[in-house]
Amino acid sequence: MHPRIAIPADTLTEATNIINERNAAFAPRPLIEAIIKSGGLPVILPSVAASLAPSYLDLFDGIIFAGGSDVDPTFFNEEPHQKLGPTYLKRDQFEISLATAAFNAGKPIMGICRGMQVLNVALGGTLYQDLSENPHQTLKHSQDAPGNFPSHHVNTDKASRLFNLVGPRPYVNSRHHQSLNQIAEPLHVTAWADDQVPEAVETINSDQILAVQWHPENMFKHYDYSRAIFADLIARAKKSVFFFKQKTAYEI
Repeated sequence: MHPRIAIPADTLTEATNIINERNAAFAPRPLIEAIIKSGGLPVILPSVAASLAPSYLDLFDGIIFAGGSDVDPTFFNEEPHQKLGPTYLKRDQFEISLATAAFNAGKPIMGICRGMQVLNVALGGTLYQDLSENPHQTLKHSQDAPGNFPSHHVNTDKASRLFNLVGPRPYVNSRHHQSLNQIAEPLHVTAWADDQVPEAVETINSDQILAVQWHPENMFKHYDYSRAIFADLIARAKKSVFFFKQKTAYEI
């Protein structure tokens, strides 16, 4: 049984060389491959009106919120910082609605980079629009090295699920300039960089959410601890499917 893992699509706003298409929906190939090789079946969800997002819930067993552009600060009641990067309002509206619906439905959730930030905002938290706002930030969090190369270490909480997956101090890649500020109440930070920038969050009272600030899909081929994060999502999705089938059978 291959659990269906949703990926909310990014949007290519420039014209493609295929019939000059604009606003094409796409998902990163390394993420698709990581899901398949971990035993899941990718399901790519294009952005639609936020009101329609909950209608996607029956199509997937788990979901990954992936990387991409900056989150629009209006979603956490701020105006744009001078170092805010490109944003895409329609994607933010859709993903925040979908994240809220998936969380309320109990779907297993994983977040990657921007995806961790979207989850935090969707559940009531805030972001630093640029790390220059964070008085503790000292490390380089937007690496110049290729994206599949590790860049800095992170320290994991010994009591966390992440610790059991990746160990105490994994060496990870880093491609972000926004980060979590106020942490949403359902979440707690379970990994930090040496300058205390949050690098992972999990749900406090369940295994529903595991989100990381780095890009394990780009390190999947060569690092066991990257593969372990995807294997964990597939295991959680399988457990969720089993629970749903048992619940349905009981109700019938």
